[in-house]
Amino acid sequence: MNRLVMMVLKNTFKIPAAYGKLRHYAKHTDEYPEEEKYRHIQYVLDLAIRAGNVDVQVYGKENIPQEDGFLMYGNHQGLFDILAIVRHCDRPMSAVFKKELKDIILIREIAACTHAFAMDRENVRQSMEVIQNVTKEVLKGRNYLIFPEGTRSKMGNEMLPFHHGSFKCAVKAKCPILPIAVIDSFRVLDGKGSAPISMQLHYLPVIPYEEYAGMKTGEIADMVQQRIAEAIKAHTA
Repeated sequence: MNRLVMMVLKNTFKIPAAYGKLRHYAKHTDEYPEEEKYRHIQYVLDLAIRAGNVDVQVYGKENIPQEDGFLMYGNHQGLFDILAIVRHCDRPMSAVFKKELKDIILIREIAACTHAFAMDRENVRQSMEVIQNVTKEVLKGRNYLIFPEGTRSKMGNEMLPFHHGSFKCAVKAKCPILPIAVIDSFRVLDGKGSAPISMQLHYLPVIPYEEYAGMKTGEIADMVQQRIAEAIKAHTA
């Protein structure tokens, strides 16, 4: 059975109420506390992950900053990445995602609840506006996830080069950077069948602003990618 289909079928009796509540939050997002909306999103994602027979092995949660206003940068293997990260990051967070996903059910509602930004990768001006908006939100105390490869890697646990421009947000906001190593996430939705499967999330030690102050965005991108690459290599050997 297809894993996505199984996620839906196993939650047949829970979906209407859970999704209905999520839609309500999305339509009236400014009327509810951030924490309340985020916990419900995590509940919905937990239903899906459990029903999909996915074991998300999480390491380094102690590295997640306890003060808001930080940026997360992770390697990108597919749609399941962000679902797993949101489910296992206890600090309310949002994300930058490609515009092609903005009308997909569930993602659409989560984006509305968390003030996420859809980026048009073919439109340089719009992409720069997203970078500016994310910077403003981080300075206000929000936390954002960015996939600096710009698109998913189709090479398993190998990464594409990180785009330097993705790190302009961090430089302008002068905020902590939390690197995230995603391992085997591509197997969840790319593989056939619905047998139990596992993937790994590694929240790596935070890079404080003082460590990258004065560096060019290209140098920051290379540093973050190297640390993620080292974590992937260490845990896939």
